[in-house]
Amino acid sequence: MGEFAFIAELFAPLATDAHALGLLDDASLVDLPDGVQGVVTKDVLVEGVHFLEGTDPARIAQKLLRVNLSDLAAMGAESVGYWLGVQLRKEGAREWLSRFVEGLRSDQLEFDISLMGGDTVSTPGPVSLSLTAMGQVPKGAALKRSGAQPGDRICVSGTIGDGVLGLGASRGRLDGLSQDQHDYLVSRLECPTPRLALGKALRGVASSAIDISDGLVGDAGHIAAASKVGLAIDAEKVPLSDAAKAALTMGLTGLEELLSGGDDYELLFTGLGESIKAITDAGVGVTEIGEVVSGKGVQVSFKGEEMTFPKGGFTHF
Repeated sequence: MGEFAFIAELFAPLATDAHALGLLDDASLVDLPDGVQGVVTKDVLVEGVHFLEGTDPARIAQKLLRVNLSDLAAMGAESVGYWLGVQLRKEGAREWLSRFVEGLRSDQLEFDISLMGGDTVSTPGPVSLSLTAMGQVPKGAALKRSGAQPGDRICVSGTIGDGVLGLGASRGRLDGLSQDQHDYLVSRLECPTPRLALGKALRGVASSAIDISDGLVGDAGHIAAASKVGLAIDAEKVPLSDAAKAALTMGLTGLEELLSGGDDYELLFTGLGESIKAITDAGVGVTEIGEVVSGKGVQVSFKGEEMTFPKGGFTHF
């Protein structure tokens, strides 16, 4: 049974409040005064699963905060505050936390967000961290996964596949890349950029949106399922970084891995073509990669041939 099957079968029946959105979206909504809705999301990072032992704690802190901010971005929200949970080994805790807090402090300044509370406990290991972030949107303006319609264009921000390649680079599996390419990919893994400005710009423009945490193909499948449509993606149009192109050319990776690997934290969204083309002030490149069609599921083609993805995208179970 996969991660999303667990959620659908066991947890979704507990989400009885309509603001939980059936656990189908990146966050839940909370009605607030003055025509505002709170947007609440939570992520967990575990040593050995989401980051390697020995990773700079400042980078871990930045990733923890930024993956939650990415969820807010996917719903068009502006950040408000966050609550932190830390499970940490006793040995070296003071030094580890000092460096961890440096990362949080830097990102709080960059993204205009504040720590609001939390809890810290000891553990024999591994290190486990959780963060709950809250944002806000005008009431009724939140982006969801469920609005895609046949005829909508499919777009993605930034470049795809850097996250999974960053993991390979950090594990020494991409020998042959230049040092600059190696460092770029590791940085994309450890310190993703939440597309908050783009998410805000997509309010009233995008018919659906999601952040790419589990891979382009897998997360496209979430939009397809929530919207009850099909997504047809042209793999030749998917934007790749120079480092990813180099890895592909050298045979260090395959296109299937780039399209199904996780940790990119770019936005995947749908909408009418002319409206999407008007998004020019969000500070990030946007590329059209396909079309919403009738039917269900995700179809990916490369030079007219259908691609297959046995796993579809990353899942924890």
